[in-house]
Amino acid sequence: MSKDLDRNNIGNAKEAGMATDLGLTSSDYSLAVSIFFIGYLLLEVPSNMILSRTRPSLYLPALMTVWGAMVIGYVGVNSKRGLIGLRFALGLIEAGYFPGVLLFMSSWYKKAELARRFSIFYCASLVSGAVGGLIAGLILEKMHNRAPYPAWKWLFLIEGVITIGCAIIAIFVLPDFPATTKWLTPEEREYAVRRLEQDDNSSRAGDISHWQSFTSALRDWRTWLFFWAQTFCTCAGTITYFVPTLMAALNYTGQSVQYMTIPIYMVALVIVLICGFSSDYFGERPKHIMAMASMSTVSLIIVATVDNAKARYTFLAFGAAGIWCCSPLTLSYLSNTICRPAEKRAVAIGFVNAFANLSSVYGAYIWPASSAPEYAPGFAVSTIFMFLCIITSLLLMILTKKYPYENTKDGRMR
Repeated sequence: MSKDLDRNNIGNAKEAGMATDLGLTSSDYSLAVSIFFIGYLLLEVPSNMILSRTRPSLYLPALMTVWGAMVIGYVGVNSKRGLIGLRFALGLIEAGYFPGVLLFMSSWYKKAELARRFSIFYCASLVSGAVGGLIAGLILEKMHNRAPYPAWKWLFLIEGVITIGCAIIAIFVLPDFPATTKWLTPEEREYAVRRLEQDDNSSRAGDISHWQSFTSALRDWRTWLFFWAQTFCTCAGTITYFVPTLMAALNYTGQSVQYMTIPIYMVALVIVLICGFSSDYFGERPKHIMAMASMSTVSLIIVATVDNAKARYTFLAFGAAGIWCCSPLTLSYLSNTICRPAEKRAVAIGFVNAFANLSSVYGAYIWPASSAPEYAPGFAVSTIFMFLCIITSLLLMILTKKYPYENTKDGRMR
């Protein structure tokens, strides 16, 4: 959750005075949001390739510690150039965390156990959105212009310290992979590995090289279809960075802008959890994705076409929830499908997540300030992408049934 507090609170910081202090225009803010994902794109795949052959209990907390220190570095930012440079560097460091955790979980849990766990992990982002809004509101209220920093710098300072504290705790509680966790007995390690192999999954690093795993993942048409499915929901998901801005467009002011983001994330939290547990219970992924994308498509159309502020607020919550449901479901569907060898799964997860996040680079520009208060371009593009998410999920459902991965050479590897 600390990662998402750091990343998502740029929207809260913007409304808390950062844009004014740094002289940010609408395009400057969009650049600061989008450049983060350039760094993300560059290092996600290499990071996952390294993680598949190292110790998660040390690697993941190390990433957390470094980006926590960099978030504290916001205190020293006094220009738009400094903000943009720090955001780029932060993207480089955070690149390995999200896909790394997905790879880590897919190496411990069976296919029918993944969606709810991916959803719980993804809900950290939603909780951080709600908590971030609460923290931002309290800081804006209690610490505005309290020496020596403005409120938005206090926001990043506090959250950077929280991140480093969480990283230290993680070192002592995270296991490694099933076959390499030293504090398990040999029998427990063997059981953890065998239960995955019986589920046609893999957690062991094998003899396949980094280059072989990379080329194997990129030659597989499934990787590319999952890439498009994740791209559509990720680009629509740039709404995350503009939720506080949308609250201001609905005529909320001051700390109310921050506090009114909380119900949006809480509604999404409930829906994402229900959907993730339901997907595991029924052992089904694509129909759940299509259902959530359909809910989002209809809701966003209503938000874009009605004038009543309360109706727009209500359907914004359901529209955003549908978007946020699709991402963890798509990634768990990917992990279930390209399940072995472990190195290929690592590359596929890293590649799909990295290049899907590239859509956030241009997605950040679909919400220009000039389109306020309707924000028609943002809602129109998000609606189209969620409709395309329905189409790609339907294609995945049809094609993965017609051409089972288990019948391929990689799918038979043990």
